[in-house]
Amino acid sequence: MPGVRHEPDEEYLVRRTAKGDRAAFEELYRRTSPWLAVRLRRRCADEQVVAEVMQETYLAVWRAAGSFAGAATGGSAVGWLWTIAARRLVDAFRRRAHHAQPPPEVAFDVAPAAEEEALAETVGDEVGAALRELAPELRAVLQAMVLDGLTVRETAVLLGLPEGTVKTRARRARIAMREALS
Repeated sequence: MPGVRHEPDEEYLVRRTAKGDRAAFEELYRRTSPWLAVRLRRRCADEQVVAEVMQETYLAVWRAAGSFAGAATGGSAVGWLWTIAARRLVDAFRRRAHHAQPPPEVAFDVAPAAEEEALAETVGDEVGAALRELAPELRAVLQAMVLDGLTVRETAVLLGLPEGTVKTRARRARIAMREALS
C-alpha cells in the first residue's frame, strides 16, 4: 500500500550489517538482544557469563554477517543468531570447566519456554501434547539437540551432563515421543 512503511526484517538487517551498516546492526541488536538474553538466562544462571556470551555473539555477528546464507538454505536470521549464541555459551561452559569452577546451574521450569510453545504450535497439537508430556530432563535434551541444533558433546556441556547421559536421555525422549504418537 502506498504510504505504508514496512520495517525491514532481521534477515535484511544481517545483510546490511554484512555491508558495514552500523545502523542496521544497532537495529538488529535492539530487536534481538532482549529475547536472546532471556534464552541464555534459561540455560545459565550466571549473569556475568550471559553478558559475556551476548557480547561475543554480537561481535561474531558483526564480523561474520557476510557468511549468513539465510532463507536460501532454509535458515532464518534469528536462528543463525541463536546458533552463534548457543555455541558461545557452550564455549563459556568449557572455559569454566577448564578453570575447575563448579558447573553452572541449569534450572528446569515447570512452565514451558517460549521456544517449546512455538515448537508445539509449529508441529501440531498431537506432537505438542507429546512434547509437553516429556519429563523436563528429556525435554531439555531434545530442545538442545533438535531446536538449538547442538551436538551431543555441546548439549552435554550446556546442560552439565556426561555425554552418555545426554545420549541416553535423547534415546528415551525419542522412544517416549514415538510411543505417544503411535
